[in-house]
Amino acid sequence: MADADGHPDIEEFDLSTVLAALADDNRRNVIAQLYAEPEGAEQFCSVFGMPWAPSTRTHHFRVLRKAGLIWQRDVGNGRMTKLRRDDMETAFPGLLTAILAADRHPATPATS
Repeated sequence: MADADGHPDIEEFDLSTVLAALADDNRRNVIAQLYAEPEGAEQFCSVFGMPWAPSTRTHHFRVLRKAGLIWQRDVGNGRMTKLRRDDMETAFPGLLTAILAADRHPATPATS
């Protein structure tokens, strides 16, 4: 069962929810930035440089959190965010690697 902040247990991860969370370019960029950091690294939400108003930022991070992609904790008047890399790898082996690699190398349109 998800905790009070909406972090689901690994048994509750749902592929559709994860894919829906990653469908947004800005949310995927947040995950890519966290993925590039060393395992367990945490960042304040404000460092991602997303073009979101504070209320919109809250919504997007909630989507990532409820999908199980990130773990957040309150620190003073901010929130620290880290990627749940090991949990994602356990639930969906290779998924993040594949999505982020495909995002770096978009498919070229087929020519007739």
